[in-house]
Amino acid sequence: MEINMFQVDTFTDVAFGGNPAAVVPNAIGLSEYEMQKIANEINVSETAFVVQVDDNLYKVRYFTPISEVDLCGHGAIATFHTLALKGYIKPIQNGIKVVNQLTKVGKLPLELHYKDGEVDWIVMEQAAPRSLGSVNNVDKILETMNLTIEDIGIGYEYVVPEIISTGLPDIMLPIRSKEVLDNLEIDFCNLGIYTSEINAIGVHAFYLPDPDSDVVYTRNFAPSVGINEEAATGTSNGALIYFLKKNKFISGDSIISLQGDSLNRPSQIYCFIEKDGEDYKVKVGGRAKIIIDGIITFKRV
Repeated sequence: MEINMFQVDTFTDVAFGGNPAAVVPNAIGLSEYEMQKIANEINVSETAFVVQVDDNLYKVRYFTPISEVDLCGHGAIATFHTLALKGYIKPIQNGIKVVNQLTKVGKLPLELHYKDGEVDWIVMEQAAPRSLGSVNNVDKILETMNLTIEDIGIGYEYVVPEIISTGLPDIMLPIRSKEVLDNLEIDFCNLGIYTSEINAIGVHAFYLPDPDSDVVYTRNFAPSVGINEEAATGTSNGALIYFLKKNKFISGDSIISLQGDSLNRPSQIYCFIEKDGEDYKVKVGGRAKIIIDGIITFKRV
């Protein structure tokens, strides 16, 4: 059996930056077992498997090398960049085309921004943001991330970490200085055990320079799903802007997350938030670049 596969660097517009994801644009007929085996073989943080439902709806499943996850922000950007660039989506000359992905957290729209007949960048709406509770006892975080209690907070204020989900639950962990953020020493094994125990995917650590800052510096750790550190995480940064906005740590409605420098894969994730009645609507966006175009060949068993 032969299937087409693309590897895509996301939240960047240059090769070897951003976060790599793999995309199988036509996964019709593949079993869940085969999807997992392919994801393990490709061995990037997430592989997306796509089945087109109609012109504007695509069923997408996301697999890490060891398990399926409900949603993947950078995987979605990679997927729809590939579908648009390779002709699976009918293009427009200029403007915004809206398509939808059908995921395990529901149907989510994406805005494809076209320029001169080609997709330029993509904005993904995420699942409605939810707070899943504060992490009042931070002893395990301090222990597994080699931190002191004085390292946690924003500015001079201690801030309680919180589990937020816009599709995947992550611990939002405020770090008081960029130096501490840059030099974290992680016990990945025990961090993975801890996050699994509290039903979180991982930890999204961040440093916010000030409330009027246009940027936030971030690092993401998800060893419980086989990813020690990711260069760019769409869902986690969507959760982060919700955390910052609802707690009044930022004054604006958008921010750029700078992630991946620690892995020598600099990434820019554009995050947006707006009021939606009593709730909030969160979007993340960015660019992508295909770096591998290939065929996977295997014999079905």
